[in-house]
Amino acid sequence: MFTGIIESLGIVKNIIKQNDNLDITINCNFTHELKIDQSVAHNGICLTVVNIQNDNYTVTAIKETLDKTNLGDLKVGDYVNLERAMKLGDRLDGHIVQGHVDQTAICTAITQNSGSWEFTFEYDKTLNNITIEKGSITVNGVSLTVVNSGINTFSVAIIPFTYEHTTFHKLNVGSKINLEFDVVGKYVQKLHAINK
Repeated sequence: MFTGIIESLGIVKNIIKQNDNLDITINCNFTHELKIDQSVAHNGICLTVVNIQNDNYTVTAIKETLDKTNLGDLKVGDYVNLERAMKLGDRLDGHIVQGHVDQTAICTAITQNSGSWEFTFEYDKTLNNITIEKGSITVNGVSLTVVNSGINTFSVAIIPFTYEHTTFHKLNVGSKINLEFDVVGKYVQKLHAINK
């Protein structure tokens, strides 16, 4: 379980294809605190640490994960948003994030305002995921509030701290991102579909 409050940026150091899987090696400032078999969210994707060497650790992404996320697009030198699992008893500063990405989206617009940025995303509506105005959404692992919610589009407003301390400053129009929709909203959507 995660909160969507990004702890650190990691740098991709190596990617090795093993059958249908990718072994991704990451360098970050908290590697020395990790243990084998620990969960870490990478751009919002919960992956298990399988190896640790010095300041680098490795995780494995299987085909199911690669098919539903943007991990397959990573290259050596890319940055990823990182968050370790939340500790029981800590404040929940973001919202409840499972680390299970629902689908990807494409950035369709970036507007720089006076002191903030607005990013707009479009996603495939055939998967029946929804956003609501002022609801929660996770974009590449970052807990955010939805603005301008549409049928298959929404925007988020980004403050300078979030812009600088996450991969938002690396996004461009056309960038593919990971989405995890609000878990409560997913249950409501499922119940609505069952009761039709």
